[in-house]
Amino acid sequence: VQLQASGGGLVQAGGSLKLSCAASGRIGGYSMGWFRQAPGTEREIVAAISYDHSTTYYSHSVEGRFTISRNNAKNTGYLEMNSLKPEDTGVYFCAVQGGGGTWPPRIFGYWGQGTQVTVSS
Repeated sequence: VQLQASGGGLVQAGGSLKLSCAASGRIGGYSMGWFRQAPGTEREIVAAISYDHSTTYYSHSVEGRFTISRNNAKNTGYLEMNSLKPEDTGVYFCAVQGGGGTWPPRIFGYWGQGTQVTVSS
């Protein structure tokens, strides 16, 4: 499975962006996660969604502002980001096939390339 993340860009604080993650194959049986990495920091998970939409996870820093969703028929996932803050700046990655026995998953089998999100103050 190859993943293509898109939708990043430059936005002012308080603005919104919607990221998409398009998969080359079927991902309906996999959980999905969105991660971000700011310069000089480790990659962190910001949101995750189970394969059947039944369970979601949001990091404390984005809860209430970001919404993760997916359309399994289109093999695509989304991350809608509202009320963006400068600290949301970073490269955002999508991943599928979560594992490790935890929720959110600690490991993912397939990763996309990142899309840059820059939030200006």
